[in-house]
Amino acid sequence: MSPPPWPSSRAAVLSRISLTALASRTGPPEVLPGVAMRRHEAPCVAEASAWTDKRYEVVMMAASWRRIALLALTVCGRAAALGQDSCVSFTPSWNSFAVVSKGEAAHVFLSSDEWPGVQIAAADFVADIKKVTGVAPALSNATVSATGLSSAGLPILIGTLGKSSLIDQVVNNTKLDVSSIEGQWEASLTQIVTNPLPGVTKAYVIIGADKRGTIFALYDHSEQFGVSPWYWWADVPSTPRANLFVSSSGCSHGSPTVKYRGIFLNDEQPALQNWAMEKFTNGTGAALTGSPFNHFFYTKLFELILRLKANYLWPAQWSSAFGVDDTQNQFIADMYGIVMGTSHEEPMMRSIPVEWNLFGEGDYDYNTNQQFIYNFWVEGVNRSKTYESLYTVGMRGNGDLPLGTSTNIALLEKIVSDQRTIFASEFNGTDVATIPQVWALYKEVEGYYDQGMRVPDDITLLWSDDNWGNVRRYPVLSERNRTGGAGVYYHIDYVGDPRDYKWIQSTQISKVYEQMSLAVDRQATRIWVLNVGDLKPSEMATEFFLTYAWNATRWSLTNIDSFVTSWAQREFDLGAEDAGEVAAIIGNMTRFLSRRKPELLNSTTYSLTDYREADTALAGWSALNASAARIYNSLSSAYKPAFFQLVYHPVQAGSTLANMWISAGNNNMRAFQARVSANTLAEQVEDLFNQDYDLELEYHALLGGKWDHMMDQTHTLYYYWQEPTQNMMPPVAKVSSRKPNIAGVMRIVPEGTLGAWPGDNQYQCANGYSCGPPTMSLDSFTPANSRYVDIGLGGSIPFAFTVTSNESWAKVSVAKGSISAASPEQRVEVTVDWSQVKGTQIAQILLSATAQNTPPFSMPLIFTAIHNTVPAGFKGASKDVCFVEGDGGIAIEAAHATRNTTVGEVTWTEIPNYGRTVSGVTPWPRLGNNEANYTAGSGPNLQYDFYNFNSQNGTVIVTVLVSPSFNANGDDRPLGLGVQIDASAPQTTYFFPPAAPGQTPPQWDGNDGFVANGVISIIGTFPAAPGAHTLTLWMIEPAVVVQKIIIDTGGVRPSYLGPPESVVIA
Repeated sequence: MSPPPWPSSRAAVLSRISLTALASRTGPPEVLPGVAMRRHEAPCVAEASAWTDKRYEVVMMAASWRRIALLALTVCGRAAALGQDSCVSFTPSWNSFAVVSKGEAAHVFLSSDEWPGVQIAAADFVADIKKVTGVAPALSNATVSATGLSSAGLPILIGTLGKSSLIDQVVNNTKLDVSSIEGQWEASLTQIVTNPLPGVTKAYVIIGADKRGTIFALYDHSEQFGVSPWYWWADVPSTPRANLFVSSSGCSHGSPTVKYRGIFLNDEQPALQNWAMEKFTNGTGAALTGSPFNHFFYTKLFELILRLKANYLWPAQWSSAFGVDDTQNQFIADMYGIVMGTSHEEPMMRSIPVEWNLFGEGDYDYNTNQQFIYNFWVEGVNRSKTYESLYTVGMRGNGDLPLGTSTNIALLEKIVSDQRTIFASEFNGTDVATIPQVWALYKEVEGYYDQGMRVPDDITLLWSDDNWGNVRRYPVLSERNRTGGAGVYYHIDYVGDPRDYKWIQSTQISKVYEQMSLAVDRQATRIWVLNVGDLKPSEMATEFFLTYAWNATRWSLTNIDSFVTSWAQREFDLGAEDAGEVAAIIGNMTRFLSRRKPELLNSTTYSLTDYREADTALAGWSALNASAARIYNSLSSAYKPAFFQLVYHPVQAGSTLANMWISAGNNNMRAFQARVSANTLAEQVEDLFNQDYDLELEYHALLGGKWDHMMDQTHTLYYYWQEPTQNMMPPVAKVSSRKPNIAGVMRIVPEGTLGAWPGDNQYQCANGYSCGPPTMSLDSFTPANSRYVDIGLGGSIPFAFTVTSNESWAKVSVAKGSISAASPEQRVEVTVDWSQVKGTQIAQILLSATAQNTPPFSMPLIFTAIHNTVPAGFKGASKDVCFVEGDGGIAIEAAHATRNTTVGEVTWTEIPNYGRTVSGVTPWPRLGNNEANYTAGSGPNLQYDFYNFNSQNGTVIVTVLVSPSFNANGDDRPLGLGVQIDASAPQTTYFFPPAAPGQTPPQWDGNDGFVANGVISIIGTFPAAPGAHTLTLWMIEPAVVVQKIIIDTGGVRPSYLGPPESVVIA
């Protein structure tokens, strides 16, 4: 059965907001019963800084990984609220205030004339204190003359300036200086005051400049007490505390960086909608739409939004209509203090397409159906005008589609003009410029702006990303003085080209920071909206986005990793070392999932033949799984559900999916090579496919099924951008293990080829038949420092094998063995004793097989060792770090520059845990040089010394991998980069191609496009004869992010991530 409906009248609803009832609120049955004792108790001084910096290095197990330096933040017993000053401690100091001490709690007072939302938050505040300490503070309405105040000991007084008669009297009595917050949006002040009221010697006051200022101050304290904002939505337990104290100076906060900070529930089917239907209805949704998103659902969401210090919501839309589904939705949102809006394509508080499909008549076309649409919009404003709302203006087509081809700018400007006429009429002559409005410049709507369409200055321009986390445009200098300001609509979930991504968190917070810090720099801070999809799989990324919007000054390139560390401490009660390990897990997990969205993976994403790329990817996932499992198994049972949802499940799910696809690729390859081991891989793929669903079931069974359906999203074997209706296993093949192989018993497959010997194979040589024996080569600067050859079973006949070398310097890891159906493969490593090799030498590795009733068989493998050497004493052009060619080329992580030259205040700076491999580098600060650009050769630059032994007719091909950032500073400022080798003229490339207004270039789209691959390749040819050289990257425009550099001297082979980083001499 669904919960009983709330009363229909506003007065009746308000009558239910009694403090007694609110103070006794409890969660639903599925909330975790009880909490675990803290495992890392430590005393601390109340007013000492809560943070101690310590660096931990987490060494991951994949060969290509670099060390990740993590800033682990240690707090006195518990991490403070993320990104805020700490004023809470668990031991007293001489001037601290006791919230709870020795089993007694301070009495909490607020006045009955306070905002209902503040009363709700105050009830949560005292409930949170009880949750942490087991002691329930009394919560009372109070007036100045109430006798209860003087007999209540040292109380906590809560209220909003100008609204709370209690707080106004305290300010009058004490002459408390509230000038720092008075009139400031969502600001707050808390401190200990003496003699605030007659008979009260001392009190702790929590004062908000407005209702949300007070609400946020309360939830800030709750978080510092030890109650996570995700206590219900991710089942994070609260750590028990015997005592709670606050410092005399309290916790104060000015206005947030971003005025409206919100989320958008979108693409909510199948996961969120199915879950809500089960948990918040009796199986039947809203009468007209069938939607399960009623006020029971939204009250849970409203509380979370406020605990995350957000204030704005675009509600679920695709099968729902917020203002129609439940008549209490709008009222309760306003009561809680949530500013309601509608999405980029839903003007005037009407849900599109749902409400139009229900109530519309004729086409949703203002050209042909103007009056009906006008009246339709009037109704949307009429029903929302008594509530705090932020109105979307403009128009897109029905169903989030572009408008018809007959649409023109004059018509669109008339639409906005008519909408403002509606505001003037419905708001009874109120100055329309004071009514919050937003115009979302999404997709083709941005094109209208580019073509000259303008809206009144007070309407906020909401710029958008490309749906993949790359903001298309920020305000240029001439646009930053608009009274309505600007904002950003950003995605961590999307349905559309080139592929949906909805399943698990695949967004790096470093990417969010890089893009949104540009929004701060360029003053797009009026509105930020995050498309969170179903919300649940992306909890941490959602919180980071909103935390950064709340106070951007707290975060920088040097401390964004600390967000994850302190988040891990708060959520899982971990010590600094384990929290640092969780930060490494999250950093690498989101790197692996973002370098290629899970929905875009296929069996050949990672090279199966070159650079051991697929094997390295699997090793990375294996290391993450082991690390996450260790943390998970160390936790008490109370913390395991939260850790499973937030960390362990996405690691296991991502690992399983990657393993399944790579195993499918290896199966296909080995079947093509007639290797019986393909059969084992086929079975492994099926096991992993079943394991994928087992993980889904495990998630759904968690806590008695609390999150049933939340992992319903399909995610395998897409055929085009839209989700498949069912998960499907990748195709696999099997090789007959009953039939002898006509080419012989043994299969020989050297590293680096799809070819297999003996017998004909199209990859053995250009002819594809009558090819010579297999060959391999290894040079002395190859990062892997070895080659391998796989020996496999080719059919039904088992055999014994031997491997011998005719040269002592060529070492084989396995000299003999047996191959059978039970053990169908053996990998043999070949290494070189370089002390015995001068120049280029050749060895013959003889692979021999003997089997019953079969003639003996032998095949030579021609192995070439190339002992390259750099000149004696050479350490680079300036005796600094130098990268040396190996395995056909040179690969350099962009952050590992030999030299970094600053010009003015601008320097290339590393973005940690960013991009596909290690990190990114970008010019910083982005507003340096008075926002002007540089010509190539004059600005900040990075230099990389390298030494090559080969070239392509005296030249090398340089590929610089940059992030797929848009020309977001305007079309007249396209992103560019200068690339130079030695003293040759720099080659300038403006790498993001032009596109029609509001569109993306063709190279952006597709399964091998910019966003699918996560990089754009800048390619140039440069003179570089064998020897020592310096490659220089010149800044031209800010906001370019460089990830990796690849120098092809003639032997670089195709792979997804490029060769592993080259050997360095220093």
